[in-house]
Amino acid sequence: MKKITLFLVCCAVGLLWTACKKENLTTYSSPGGKDNIYLGLATTDTAGYIYTFAYNPAQISDTLWVKVTVSGERVHKARSFVLSADPKSSTAIPSVHYEPLKPSYIMPADSGIVHVPIILLNTDTALQNKTVTIKLVVTGGTDFSTNLPLADRSRLISFSNRLEEPSWWPYWGQLGAYSRVKHQLFLIASGTRDLVELNPAKDPNFYLQIPRCLYYIENLHEFLQDPFTWVAQNPDKGYTLTKRNDNTGDYDFYSTSAPNKKFWLKYFPSVNKLIFIDENGNQILI
Repeated sequence: MKKITLFLVCCAVGLLWTACKKENLTTYSSPGGKDNIYLGLATTDTAGYIYTFAYNPAQISDTLWVKVTVSGERVHKARSFVLSADPKSSTAIPSVHYEPLKPSYIMPADSGIVHVPIILLNTDTALQNKTVTIKLVVTGGTDFSTNLPLADRSRLISFSNRLEEPSWWPYWGQLGAYSRVKHQLFLIASGTRDLVELNPAKDPNFYLQIPRCLYYIENLHEFLQDPFTWVAQNPDKGYTLTKRNDNTGDYDFYSTSAPNKKFWLKYFPSVNKLIFIDENGNQILI
């Protein structure tokens, strides 16, 4: 009986030793011995990324960082790869909507990841009404293979300079009907991006935020009533008002750092008042 027990113990130890032995893993090797390379976005690992300049209307450019990753071994030397925009799947125009990409980029020595800057431009006024896209594709260049599926080597960036109606807008009747211009002026004048939804199902303590939200709405109201005073009191915001040379008495309101994006302030002589006009030709009043 003791011999049988000892035999079973030895078998168990042998099995445990076999299970715990370090397995020799093999890495993927491309034909020709070159590693592969693929894409990811530093801000998201989904197939695409959506961006808008609308929350920072005075900003004329911004940078998205695209993560490029090696599928293979790290080596003790720098290696070159190519990141380009597919013209057949992109609507964005180089030098108009983004800074042209370089002919090649470098994966540093002893590294398996590098972040490449994609500089988006906010100089085309058409971005206020449309979205453009960049289909980025990474290829091996001189030092990598291009054997991975296109889905792993490409990412789509969509961007514009327009806003969409936020979920909280309908809860605040003081704001009136939604328009993108009104929303943009709200962002400039209020001091916040968001108001609370008056919905106890989402937040049972929503009422605690009501005074704060009314304060932001009042900021917008005062701005719409007298934008000249607002400009004088907020020189750090960088906005100005310029009278149009068409004898209408109308003005343009805009950021000095983004003079191509103007908001129309129309003069109504019957009431001797200037009123902002939205993209639909409606007066902006709250």
